[in-house]
Amino acid sequence: MSWIEEIKSYKPLNNQELKDKERLIYFIENFKDILSRQNEIAHVTSSAFIVNKDRDKVLMVYHNIYNSWSWVGGHADEEEDLLAVAIREAKEETGVTKVEPIIKNIFSIEVLPVVGHMKRGKYVSAHLHLSVTFLLQAEEKETLKVKEDENSGVKWIPINEVISSSTEPHMQEVYKKLIDKINKL
Repeated sequence: MSWIEEIKSYKPLNNQELKDKERLIYFIENFKDILSRQNEIAHVTSSAFIVNKDRDKVLMVYHNIYNSWSWVGGHADEEEDLLAVAIREAKEETGVTKVEPIIKNIFSIEVLPVVGHMKRGKYVSAHLHLSVTFLLQAEEKETLKVKEDENSGVKWIPINEVISSSTEPHMQEVYKKLIDKINKL
């Protein structure tokens, strides 16, 4: 199944996901470069919500741009295998080497605002991340490593502290939804 078919067949959990899925499909159908950050209005990203085997902790990074504890993820950069992007980003941003999907299908969809910011000495204007999220599992005992150009901390956070660890209200809502979804598995 192509990445577009996977998004179109995704069953939204709630109104937010329904509306965000509609927005994502709109961008896919109207912009040819949606998988590339060359599209400076909106582009596809792949996010990873990483839990331990017991599903009582979440592996998070302290994101330098957002100044908050955050999930990991990154730009698709024209890669159509969005699960592979999520796994690659999980490894790059945390240092874990053994990470695997709990569910191979999309776990969640969000349209996320990105405020204007400086990155590598260049101003990046405000835009949207069309986030496709996957639920991954990693071994808690693995050595963690900071990716200094993106984060300044990596740690396992108890799942009941994830929401309060984020300073971004819109992300607190996303994390609440993901944790509720995990609890129903």
